[in-house]
Amino acid sequence: MIMMLLVSAAMTAQANAASVTNKDAETQVLVVVEDGSRAEIALEPGTTETICPSGCFLTMPNGDRIALGGGEEVEIKGGEALVK
Repeated sequence: MIMMLLVSAAMTAQANAASVTNKDAETQVLVVVEDGSRAEIALEPGTTETICPSGCFLTMPNGDRIALGGGEEVEIKGGEALVK
């Protein structure tokens, strides 16, 4: 019973998380601030990373800052973000 609840909670968190895809030809470094913690994520060309299950602020390589609540799909092109 406990295991089923843990699996269900993990699946729900992933469903609400945002995804970021690097469509550029070079690695992009993003700064993620979530729950007061700051982390840098290096995103290789063509890869997708799942982030921000409970919302966060995302700083793009060009300096733009985006608030994410979860569930968004973000594409990086030319160092800029396109949020879907």
